[in-house]
Amino acid sequence: MESSDEYQSAKKRVEAKMGFYTHLSVYAAVILFLAIINFVTSSGTIWFHWPMLGWGFAVAIHAALVFVFPRRFAVTEQMIEKEIGKARERS
Repeated sequence: MESSDEYQSAKKRVEAKMGFYTHLSVYAAVILFLAIINFVTSSGTIWFHWPMLGWGFAVAIHAALVFVFPRRFAVTEQMIEKEIGKARERS
């Protein structure tokens, strides 16, 4: 792998991590906002936990894809390199 390929690979991984951190930040802000609305308007009934659980599940999947299974980026890069090789052979 060339230096520029290594840079592009690292850049994609960093962008994936930053995407997750953005997702997590928006999730935390919105859930906090929903909790405030819930407690101000109807403190007897707690409902904000439902969107927190649903969206939290999506955040957990996002985290797993970025941090637990990062090899998906390696597979994607290998497929891209293979396609580039095929295109060069045709021309």
